[in-house]
Amino acid sequence: MISRLPRWVEYGAFVLAFIAGCVNAVGLLGFEHKAISHLSGTATLMGTGLAHGEITSALHLAGILGSFLIGAALSGMVLPGSSLRLGRHYETLLILEGILLLAAIHFLGDGARLGHYLASMACGLQNAMATTYSGAVVRTTHLTGTITDIGLIIGNALRGKPFDRRRAQLLTILVVGFVAGGGAWLFASLHFLALSIPATLCFLLALGYRLFSHRRGKA
Repeated sequence: MISRLPRWVEYGAFVLAFIAGCVNAVGLLGFEHKAISHLSGTATLMGTGLAHGEITSALHLAGILGSFLIGAALSGMVLPGSSLRLGRHYETLLILEGILLLAAIHFLGDGARLGHYLASMACGLQNAMATTYSGAVVRTTHLTGTITDIGLIIGNALRGKPFDRRRAQLLTILVVGFVAGGGAWLFASLHFLALSIPATLCFLLALGYRLFSHRRGKA
């Protein structure tokens, strides 16, 4: 249950959702107006592209899907199992995510579609990094499930069941973080260099997590 999550997870969840919001905003505004941090729309566009014989476009979208999958697989290699606990090497994945985003800037600046794939891989890695803890699903790169869960909490409360304040708080933090990261001003000011902001946040979050983990380990 989310009620068992340590408090430090909430701070990290906000930053991760903000990062994903930034990446997705740049994707929608600059990656041929395609979402990067979630795949439902991408899969639909790939299907319609195939139906209309737009093979090149469909293959590109398939590459985005595959890149997200590769990112999730990398996360699974580094962090086997589904438990979320202090001391695991989340900083390794955060550093890798930051590197992928910086590499994406380089290739996007040259007009290469490899930049799209690298950004999608970064999002897949992040989404898999904070997946489950004691059966509680935590997603940081899209809001469909998050909004659904908030609706369920409200509906259950209206039926007279206890209001799960801790769960609602974490889910709201994710929504606020993602929306805050989606500000168009970043792309308007920096274009693809806007990805340097979430990349830097990845590095800072990795450093902060390692220092916090080391301090708690000595306590």
